[in-house]
Amino acid sequence: MNNKSLPKTSEPPANIKSNDPLAIHERAIAIDMHADTTQRLLDEDVDLAQRLQDGHFDSVRAREGGLDAQFFSIWVEPELFGGGGPKAMKRADDQIAAVHALAEEHPETWQFATTSADIRRIAGEGKLAALAGLEGGYAIDEKLENVERYYKLGVRYMSPTWSVSTSWAGSSGDAVGEKRGLNEFGKQMIREMNRVGMMVDVSHVSDQTFWDVVNTSTKPVIATHSGCRAIANVPRNLTDEMIVALAKTGGVVNVIFYPEHLEPGWSEKKKQVDAEIAPMVQRASEAEKGDVVHKKMARDAVRREEYAKRLPPVTVSRLVDHIDHVVKLVGIDHVGIGSDFDGVQSTLKDLSDVSQLPNLTRELLRRGYSESDIDKILGGNMLRVMEETERLSH
Repeated sequence: MNNKSLPKTSEPPANIKSNDPLAIHERAIAIDMHADTTQRLLDEDVDLAQRLQDGHFDSVRAREGGLDAQFFSIWVEPELFGGGGPKAMKRADDQIAAVHALAEEHPETWQFATTSADIRRIAGEGKLAALAGLEGGYAIDEKLENVERYYKLGVRYMSPTWSVSTSWAGSSGDAVGEKRGLNEFGKQMIREMNRVGMMVDVSHVSDQTFWDVVNTSTKPVIATHSGCRAIANVPRNLTDEMIVALAKTGGVVNVIFYPEHLEPGWSEKKKQVDAEIAPMVQRASEAEKGDVVHKKMARDAVRREEYAKRLPPVTVSRLVDHIDHVVKLVGIDHVGIGSDFDGVQSTLKDLSDVSQLPNLTRELLRRGYSESDIDKILGGNMLRVMEETERLSH
């Protein structure tokens, strides 16, 4: 499905109105708010212009899946690169440069984007828009001026933390974060992001940090890749109260595609499998002679293989359960998508890479969503948030 000759518009031309899922999917502007393919560009030197034999994302499959815009995650892993300092900043800078290089080296396919207008224009030209978002505030290095620095490099959202807390914000992924919200510097960070026009992402933050963010930000708050805790009770997901509060800011919950955050009980089964395969994972790490990044890649390869064998398959239907839940709570204007492709070791059975994105539209149609609804879910809601953030900044 790569017919990109038709301009992307919110209303289809009268002569091509159709209830065909592929046509509806193709007419929408589809924006994925979070993929970790950036690390593959850097660490594996993959060529995204080619159909890759592994992973979840490349240009060929993105076109087949009718994707229009990809936010590439700029992720600094604190364990490997530190929670701040020159090493953390260099890791972020190198990833941002890799996303810019993708657009520069493949102008026939990609253009770097920083605004909602850019996305609309690039999609209208039949190309893919490449955008950047910081996953975790480690590269900020506890300096307020670095928010504007990264904004000028093209970063358009940031989450205060990944799975490791910073000094100024708590994470949902560690013990420290359980009692940590934003300190005064953290609140200044949110206000500075508001000022420059960088969206605030609450995926990965602790509950207290979430509440401090929504009470501090004067702009719409987003979750770039999260699920609903009412369905899958994991700390990474949002409670109903959080979803309501986020929607009141004008924000969007972008639902993740990762089974652990979608399927009830899957997380507990994964912990059991992790315990069983720990020796295999350790052996793979020791056998890899490369640097710490390549050792991590070796560990993740074992996990991917073993999860596929040992964990129950989950389908796109469960993803739409989470979308349904958000819509019932706060309406159609506050839900979107954030795959976490290339950042997870397990995927949905029928949405295992970006080429299968139309399966999401098929399931939404099957459940009675209209074309207008689907436009909003696939990207329209995030275009609105971007426009509001751009309009209200400075």
